[in-house]
Amino acid sequence: MENNRSRVEKAAIALLSMQRHSWEQGVAMQAFLERGDMETVIAMAKEAVYRSMPDGRAATIGVTDAITDPCATGEGLLAACSLTKDPYLEGGKEKLLNWALHLAPRSREGVLYHLVTSNQFWVDSMYMLPPFLAVAGHYKEALINLYGYWEALYDKEKHLMCHMWDDEGKRFIRDAHWGTGNGWALAALSRMIRLLPADKFQADIRKIQSMAVELLDNVLLYMRKDGLFHDVIDDNTTFIETNTSQMTAYTIYEGIRQGWLPKSYAEQAHKLREAANGLVDNYGFVHGVCGAPNFDKPGLSPEGQAFYLLMENAYVKYEEAKQ
Repeated sequence: MENNRSRVEKAAIALLSMQRHSWEQGVAMQAFLERGDMETVIAMAKEAVYRSMPDGRAATIGVTDAITDPCATGEGLLAACSLTKDPYLEGGKEKLLNWALHLAPRSREGVLYHLVTSNQFWVDSMYMLPPFLAVAGHYKEALINLYGYWEALYDKEKHLMCHMWDDEGKRFIRDAHWGTGNGWALAALSRMIRLLPADKFQADIRKIQSMAVELLDNVLLYMRKDGLFHDVIDDNTTFIETNTSQMTAYTIYEGIRQGWLPKSYAEQAHKLREAANGLVDNYGFVHGVCGAPNFDKPGLSPEGQAFYLLMENAYVKYEEAKQ
């Protein structure tokens, strides 16, 4: 247990060492939030607000055409505001929420696009936006976006998520079943199940649980014998990739602990986790993830580091719940 704790702490330091775009800052904040490390979350929230654009998009450096990516900082920012009551953070939170609710380009159905330069839906947005809206109490808008992305990107034949949809041309820009994209969707569904109030949204919770189980079961069909996946999970000519395993294991541990997945899934989560842990080096870097900055080859990435921490934290909570 001590060796594992050391490895996780090294992975956290490795994550903080990395340069990060808005969604990377956001998923990193989420990792520290779920670990209960509020000092780090508050510090990262301060930086996210400092890097806000005039329209409210937080943590923006380098990539300035993203619509939903900055919203990945939302749950951590809200938690930091709740704890500190800091007017600076409150102002950043309100501007980001105003962006998401009122200013951001969206479809006529109210589903936010991924880029300001084109009317595209990306599967990444499932993780970046709906959980932020839900934790902020805007449940209707959160569900409109979650269901909108699912409807546009879910492959009803393969029962997997495609990557990119052109809402103007009504065609896929990239219909590949990208592993990390399916991981974003799984983690988003898990978070939404947790964030929706059970007394008011029981029907939606059951629906999202069904969506999550259906997607998870079909992702697991493509798990390799070594516990890893291909980058495009149903295309074994693409490179072997680590983060999909972490994202899937995270979802399973959370699903079992939350009670919407049977305990029998744990065996597969353990295999996925073991595979990922085997690729963490002595400095805490997780190797073989879909690598930043272009995500076209195996390498390192902040999101890979963050999901290692999320997976390990979910595993610890799963083990505690068993006792």
